[in-house]
Amino acid sequence: MLDHILSILIFFPALAGVMGFMINKESMRAYGLSVASIEFALSLLLWYSFDNSVSGMQFMENIPLIPSFGINYILGVDGISLFIIIMASLFTMLGIASLTETPNVKNMIITLLFLQMTMIGVFTALDGIIFYVFWELSLVPMLYIIGAWGGPMRIYASVKFFLYTFAGSLVMLVGMLFMAYFYYQATGTWSFAILDWYRLILPESFQLWLFAAFFVGFAIKVPMFPFHTWLPYAHGQAPTIGSVILAAVLLKMGTYAFIRFSLPLFPDASVYFMYPVAVIAIIMIIYTAMVAYAQKDVKQVVAYSSVSHMGVIILGTFALNVEGISGSVFLMIGHGIVSGALFLLVGVIYDRRHTKIMSEFGGLAHVMPKYATIFGIMMMASVGMPLMINFVGEFLSLLGFYQQSHMLTLLAGIAIIVGAIYMLIAYKKMFFGEVTKEENKNLPDLNKRELIGLVPLVVIAIWLGVYPKPVLEPINKSVESIVQLMHNKATTEDAKMRIPNISGVVISKTSMKEAH
Repeated sequence: MLDHILSILIFFPALAGVMGFMINKESMRAYGLSVASIEFALSLLLWYSFDNSVSGMQFMENIPLIPSFGINYILGVDGISLFIIIMASLFTMLGIASLTETPNVKNMIITLLFLQMTMIGVFTALDGIIFYVFWELSLVPMLYIIGAWGGPMRIYASVKFFLYTFAGSLVMLVGMLFMAYFYYQATGTWSFAILDWYRLILPESFQLWLFAAFFVGFAIKVPMFPFHTWLPYAHGQAPTIGSVILAAVLLKMGTYAFIRFSLPLFPDASVYFMYPVAVIAIIMIIYTAMVAYAQKDVKQVVAYSSVSHMGVIILGTFALNVEGISGSVFLMIGHGIVSGALFLLVGVIYDRRHTKIMSEFGGLAHVMPKYATIFGIMMMASVGMPLMINFVGEFLSLLGFYQQSHMLTLLAGIAIIVGAIYMLIAYKKMFFGEVTKEENKNLPDLNKRELIGLVPLVVIAIWLGVYPKPVLEPINKSVESIVQLMHNKATTEDAKMRIPNISGVVISKTSMKEAH
C-alpha cells in the first residue's frame, strides 16, 4: 500500500466523489465526512512512514505516459510538501464537518472531494506536465464553489479569480516547455521530470527570462502585489468553506512552487531578483495591512491580513538560506492553520447574524465567551505572538532575510506590528464593550459541531508554537538539500556568495569540534 500511497491520496477522494452521485442527499454529509476522515488518516500514515533522516523524495512512483516526449506520471514527497498535504486533508475534513445547511450540500461535498484531489496532486507531482494539469484543474472546483454558493457578486469574483490565475498559468506553461527543450538540447532526450531539470545548469541570461515566466504564474497564485486584486473579491464572495480552503491551501501552491521550481532551477536569477522580490513582499506586508486596517467587514480584514502574511512567506523564501526557506515553509503551515480558523470563525458569526460588518457587533465576549476565547487565541497566533505557531515561521523568515539585508528586514518587522494593530482593533470592536444591538443579546455560543472544527486548530496552533521540532526537522532536512543544490548550480560570484554552502558549513563545524 505504501508503494502507491500518493496515488491513493490523490485519486481516492475523486473516486469517492464520483460514487457520491449515487448517495442520497440525507446521507451525503456523513458519507463526505467519512471519505475525508479516511483521507486524513492516510495522510497521517504518510507522515508516520516518512523517514525524517532522508532529505530527498520518498514514496516515489514513476509510470511512463508519453515516453517519446518525456512525459511521465512521477510522484514524490519530501519534508517541504509533506505537511501541506496533511493540511489539505485536515481542512477538507474540518470543512465538511463544519458545513451548515448549505443549498445543494451534495454537490458542495462532491466538489470539495474533487478539489482535494487537485490540491494533493499539485504537492506530489514531480513531472512538469502532471503538475500543470493538477494546477489548472484546481481552478475548476473553486470557480464552481464561489460561483454557485457565493455572495451577490459571486459571478464577477469567480470569473476574475479564474481569468487571473489561468492567464498566469499559460505563461508558466511556456516556461516549462522551454525547460524541456533545454533538457533536450543538453541530453538529446525530452524530459519534463523536475528532478531531471535540477541537473541542468543554465546560463544566467536564460535563467532571467525563465524565472520571469514561472514568476508570473506563481506570483498571481500567491497572490503578490500588484496581482492581488482578485483575492479580496474571491474571499468576500466565497462561502465560508471556499475561503477556508483558498486561504489554507490554494494560496500555498504559489509559494510552494517558488521553492520547488524557481529557486533550484534558476539560482542565479533568484539572487538577481532577490531584492526586487523582497521590496514587493514588503509592499505586500505594509500596503495590505493598511487596507485591512481600513476595512469595516471582518471577513475582508482577515482576507487582507492573509495577503500581508503571504508577504512574510515570500520574504523568507527569497532569503535563499536554510533559516529563511525553512521559516517560510513552516509559516505556510502556520498561516494555513490560523487563517483557516479565522475564516471558520467569521463563518460562525455570519451564520447567526447574516452580516460581517464589525459595527453590527460589540460586547460579544459577554454573550459568546467560548467564541471570544477561540477568536482571541487565533488572533494572537495571527499577529505572531510568541509560543504561537506563526511566531516560529515569522522569526525564522526574518532571521533568514536579515543575513541578506538588515534594513529591509527591519522594515518588514515594523510592518508586522501594523498587523497587530488592525487585528486588535477588530477584536475590540467585536468583543469588548457593552452589547448595544438587540439582535446580539441572545446569540448562541459555539455548538459541538463548531467546537469539533475549531478546537483541533487551536491545539495545533499552540502545540507547534511551543514545540515545532516534529514539523520543522523534516522541513529543514529537505530545505538543506535545496539550498545545497542551488549553491552547486550557481554560476555567478554574487550567487555563490549569497547562497550558503551547506556541506561547507557542516565540515567547518566538524573541524572546529575536532580542533577543540
